[in-house]
Amino acid sequence: MLFPKEMSEIELIVPSKDLVAVAKVLSGNGVFHQVDSSYLGIESLGPNTWQEKAASFSAMERRIQSILQSLNLPEDYPAKAEVGSMVDLDILRPSVERIEGEARKANDQLSAETKRLELLESQLRQIEPIADVKVEIGALQKSSFMHSTLGMIPSANISRLKTSLLRVPHVFFTLREDPQKPVVWILGSKSNSDILDRAAKSAYLNPLSLPDEFSGTPEQITGLLKNETELSKKKIAELEADIPKLAAAYKNDLQNMLWDVHISRVMADAIVRFGQLRHTYVVVGWVPTSELELLMSRLKQTSKEILIETIPTSRSGHHTNVPVALTNNKWLKPIQMLVGTYGHPGYGELDPTLLMAITFPLLYGAMFGDLGQGLVLFVLGILMHNKIFMGAMQSLGLLIAYCGASAAVFGYLYGSIFGFEGHLIEEYLHFHFEPVWFSPMENILGILSIAIDAGIIILLFAFLLGMLNNIRARDWAHLLFGHTGIAAFIFYICFLAMLGAFLGDTALAPKVAVAINSLPLPFTTLLTIFGVIVMFGGFFRNMVEGHTLIEGKGVGGFLMFLIQSLMDLIETVISMLSNTLSFIRVGAFAVAHGGLSLAIFSLAGEEPTPGFWITIVIGNIFIIGFEGLIVGIQTMRLHYYEILGKFFHGGGMQFEPLKLSPSKEEA
Repeated sequence: MLFPKEMSEIELIVPSKDLVAVAKVLSGNGVFHQVDSSYLGIESLGPNTWQEKAASFSAMERRIQSILQSLNLPEDYPAKAEVGSMVDLDILRPSVERIEGEARKANDQLSAETKRLELLESQLRQIEPIADVKVEIGALQKSSFMHSTLGMIPSANISRLKTSLLRVPHVFFTLREDPQKPVVWILGSKSNSDILDRAAKSAYLNPLSLPDEFSGTPEQITGLLKNETELSKKKIAELEADIPKLAAAYKNDLQNMLWDVHISRVMADAIVRFGQLRHTYVVVGWVPTSELELLMSRLKQTSKEILIETIPTSRSGHHTNVPVALTNNKWLKPIQMLVGTYGHPGYGELDPTLLMAITFPLLYGAMFGDLGQGLVLFVLGILMHNKIFMGAMQSLGLLIAYCGASAAVFGYLYGSIFGFEGHLIEEYLHFHFEPVWFSPMENILGILSIAIDAGIIILLFAFLLGMLNNIRARDWAHLLFGHTGIAAFIFYICFLAMLGAFLGDTALAPKVAVAINSLPLPFTTLLTIFGVIVMFGGFFRNMVEGHTLIEGKGVGGFLMFLIQSLMDLIETVISMLSNTLSFIRVGAFAVAHGGLSLAIFSLAGEEPTPGFWITIVIGNIFIIGFEGLIVGIQTMRLHYYEILGKFFHGGGMQFEPLKLSPSKEEA
C-alpha cells in the first residue's frame, strides 16, 4: 500500500510449436508487462509474418466495430467470454461480409431516403411563400426562348432593380405584395439572361428553386410536396425499424466475433515483440513477484520445453527501467488519479496515495467547514459515484464524498450548518447548536495560527518521507545535502525556532515553532552552521558523488560558484518561509467561508419571509458550487507545491500488463 509492488524480471525461451499457447497464458492473466525483445531475433530469418497477421486482426477488429456502430450496438464483449485460440480470418470473413452487407444496405437506404426528405422539405419551404400565386410553374421555367427569374427581394431594392433593367427588354411582375419581401417574377430574352441574373443578384433577389418534376400552380405543387413528404417520413420510420431488428438478430454473433478477433489481435501484437530465433522465441518482461510463482506454473503446464529465468529486483537503489505496479483499491482510486496528475511513483519510491487520502479531505474540510453543506457534497459525491446524478463525473464521485464528509465534521466542530452560526441557528432553525471546538469567525488569529501549525507538522513529516526515499534509493548525497535532506531538515528546524522567537507570545505565533524554540539548543549557532552547509550543498553533493567540485576555472569560476551558492541559500530560505506560510490559507478560507455566509444573510434580510429562504437556498447553492470548487483547487495546490515536492519525484514507468479479459482491464 505504501510502496509499489515488488517486481521480478522474467526471460523465456519458447519453442515455436508452443508459441500461441504461451502468448495466450501471458496475455490472459493480466500480470505480464512485456518488454520489446524483437531486437534479439535473427535478421536472416526474413520478415516477421506475425506483423501481417497482427495488421489483419487489427483491420478486422475495426471492421466489426464499424458494423456495431452502424447498427447502434455498444462495443461489448460476451458476458461469459472465454479465451480461446486465435481465430481463422478466412473462416470468419464471409460471415462478417454478409452482416456488413446487410447493415450497409439498410443504412444506405435510410441515408438516401433521409436526403430525399431533406430535399422535399427544402423545396416545400421555398414554394410555400408563393403558394397563393396563381401562375403555372411550367410557364415560368420551361420556355425555350424566354429567361425567367422567380424569387423574393427586399422591398426597398425593387426600385434599384427596375433602374438596373431600364435598358434591357423585360417584363416585371409582382406576384405577391409583401411589406418586407415581395415575390417578383422577371421575364426576358434568353440572350439577356446574364444581364438579368446580375441585376437580380445586385438587388439581393433570393431566387426560388422549384422542383422540375412537378407541374401546376404553386398551390398544387405544395400539396404534392406535402404528400411526398409524409410518404417519405413513413418510409424512413420503416427503415429505422429494420436496423434494430438487424441489431437484435446479429448482436450475439458480432460480440463473439469482436471478442475472438480482439484476443487474436492482442496475442499477435505480443508475438510481434518476441525475439525470433530459428526454432524458438525469446520473451522478456516484468511480473509482480507475488504473481510470479502462479504464472510460472501455468507456463510450465502449457509448454513442457519452455525455459524460464527470473531475476528479482530490489526496491532499493535506482531502477528507472522497472515498471511500477500500484496496489489497486477502488476506494483510493480518485486519490490515485490526483497523484497520477502530479506524477507516477518511481520503483521503490513511496506511493503518496495513502498520505494524500488523509491530508486532502482533512485540509479541504478545514477550509470548507459546514455541517449542512458538507453533507450535501457527501450525498452528491455518492450519487455521482453510482452514476445516479452527473454520471460523466463518476471518477470524482468518491473524492467529493470524502471531502464532503470531512467538511461536515469540521462544520460540526465549527458550529456551522448551511451558513447558520451562533444565535442565528436558534433564531431561524429553532434548535441549539454550539461549536464543539470554536468558530473561525470568532477566533480569526487562532484559526490562522492552527493552520500554520498543521502545515509545519505536515512539512516536517514530508521531510522525513523524503529522507526515507533517499535511503531506499541509496542516494546518500541527497540524503545528507539535498534540498530535503538531513542538513536542510535541521536548517528548517532552526528556521522554525527563529520564527517562534520572532513571533513570541503573539496570537499568530505557531505553537510548534514556539515549542521548538523553547528547547535548550543553540539554534542561532546551528542555523549558521547548517545554513553554510545548505549554501554549499551542491559542492558537498558533488564531493560525495565523485563529480567535479566546482564548475569553471579560475577566479571567475570561483566567483560564479559563490554567487550560485548564495542564491541557493536565499532560494531555500524563501521556499521554507513561503511553504510554511502558505498553509495560512487553510485558516483564511475557513474565515472567508463564514464571511461569505454572512454576506448571504445580509442580502436575505432579517425577516424569515419566503424571499429570505429563497435567498438562503440560492446562496448555499452558490457557496457549494463556486467556493467548493475554489477550495478544491487550493487544496490541490497545497499538495502539489508544498507537500509532494518535499519527498515525491515521480517519473516512474507505469505497469501495463498484457490483458485479454475485460474484467481484468477494469480491475
